[in-house]
Amino acid sequence: MEEYVVYILASSKTEKLYKGHTSNLIERFKSHNALSEKGWTIRYRPWRVVFVRFFKTKKEAMCFEKYLKTGVGREWIAKNVHFE
Repeated sequence: MEEYVVYILASSKTEKLYKGHTSNLIERFKSHNALSEKGWTIRYRPWRVVFVRFFKTKKEAMCFEKYLKTGVGREWIAKNVHFE
């Protein structure tokens, strides 16, 4: 059975956050930090993982990721995710 992960990355250089979901966090993290040659995340490397939450279905993960990208979700992050 495949698990899905919603993750938040924090840029070590700036105060930027990236929110996403995947079924393979290790490979996705490598992609954000080293493998990708284009895209938004390459500008703010290196990234570190500051939050993960596991879900049983892709739909649940996608819904939570979408929530995190809303104004209410950003407030939730500010209250519940510690970056140090």
